[in-house]
Amino acid sequence: MTHPLHNKVIIITGASSGIGAATARALAPLGCQLTLAARSADRLRALAEEIGPAALAVPMDVTCGADVTRMVELTLERFGRVDVLFANAGIYIPGDVADGDPDAWANLMDVNIDGVLRCTHAVLPHMMGQESGDILITSSISGHVDIVWEPIYSMSKHAIQTFVHTLRRQVARHNIRVGAIAPGMVANELWGITKEEDIAQRVAARTALTCEDVADAVIFMLSRPRHVTIRDLVMLPAAQDL
Repeated sequence: MTHPLHNKVIIITGASSGIGAATARALAPLGCQLTLAARSADRLRALAEEIGPAALAVPMDVTCGADVTRMVELTLERFGRVDVLFANAGIYIPGDVADGDPDAWANLMDVNIDGVLRCTHAVLPHMMGQESGDILITSSISGHVDIVWEPIYSMSKHAIQTFVHTLRRQVARHNIRVGAIAPGMVANELWGITKEEDIAQRVAARTALTCEDVADAVIFMLSRPRHVTIRDLVMLPAAQDL
């Protein structure tokens, strides 16, 4: 039987590594057509070559309006439509406020919040015109719980939650679904975890998810019948104490 996402055109930001790359690899066998967007051009192109003709690599920066516009234009030129935006690009900064760098915080807000706003704004006219679409944003458990050791990151994800809950209600009449996936600890580069043995150790201890775990959840959310919206999906490692 044909998968519900077969032939869907899906833009993935932050696609060169981590959750974005894992999701691209999981979607490709389902027959999706993928625009892979990220700042790391070499890694992005390598992933696109791995996936094959169904993948379009677009090196870009979500904080740059011209880059975002170009990403959507290239997607439309190549595939003719945009069915899904998976706004996944993000950065992470932990630590005490007193010891922090406001310039680094501003950059985090540019990526984690403004980047999402820019990408969403760019795809909405096309989704509204076709009267269908999905916007899925990578949030975090930090958007639901005030985590003391990462106040700036938590603030950015709380903002994402508010955006998801309000945007969803604005665009529902256009058959556009809006949701957030909010994982807890994921063993990947965002958290400085790159070695396979370290990932395996954390998974065995049930203290971390894998990127593939999150990708599976993304596919679940996007493949629901059109009368179903998964507004928020929170997923945690079984032993994460929050």
